[in-house]
Amino acid sequence: MELDGRVVVVTGGTRGVGAGIARSFLAAGAEVVVCARRPPDEPVSADGREASFTALDLRDTGAVRDFFDAVAGRYGRLDCLVNNAGGTPYRLLGEGGAERHARVVELNLLAPMTASLAAHPWLRRTRGSVVMIGSVSGTRPSPGTAAYGAAKAGLENLARSMAVEWAPEVRVNSLILGMVRTELAHLHYGDEAGIEAVGATVPLGRLAEPADVGDVAVFLASDRARYVSGAGLLVHGGGERPAFLDAATVNKES
Repeated sequence: MELDGRVVVVTGGTRGVGAGIARSFLAAGAEVVVCARRPPDEPVSADGREASFTALDLRDTGAVRDFFDAVAGRYGRLDCLVNNAGGTPYRLLGEGGAERHARVVELNLLAPMTASLAAHPWLRRTRGSVVMIGSVSGTRPSPGTAAYGAAKAGLENLARSMAVEWAPEVRVNSLILGMVRTELAHLHYGDEAGIEAVGATVPLGRLAEPADVGDVAVFLASDRARYVSGAGLLVHGGGERPAFLDAATVNKES
């Protein structure tokens, strides 16, 4: 899965899952450009190699086009776009106005579409690929993050449509993430004890690490996934144990 000579853009690649993805691509030999509104607290690096950073607001369509043109001009090519930028605060639907929820949809659905459209002409030239970073929130109820879940559901559908429209020149796939341990995990799961307790509910016994996601993204961008397009690959450690199994009064181990 060596990606020597390949050029990869990771949006939101300065921290958390995005930084983990960027490090995996660096370790695989790719030239990596990360973009976000603010620079990373420390350089994103792996194996003695460092990602390039560009400040970018993905909601600015003109700036996004200029960014991808600049990347292609600098490196002479673009091989993969990882649409990772996104996220949401916890907010019940009734506790925020429509404008706040709309901003969540804009960041998690419209921004990836904007980036993909800007990258498309360059990806066609290399027969490259797009990797969308989705979430299990898009396939199950998402109380407290309803707008985020709706956006992620739309993102997966967008990826499948792109895969058909842009074939055979550009492959488009999604990673459907479960819970990931990042520097912000405490905001969702609480203190260390809470994080460990939540991790114990996952069949594989822990939350994902950003590197777990990055390694799968590298696979999808590599030639080993050359016949994979329009796929949604679950990266969730086995998913969630059905709640009814614990509530039922039969079939219990003694």
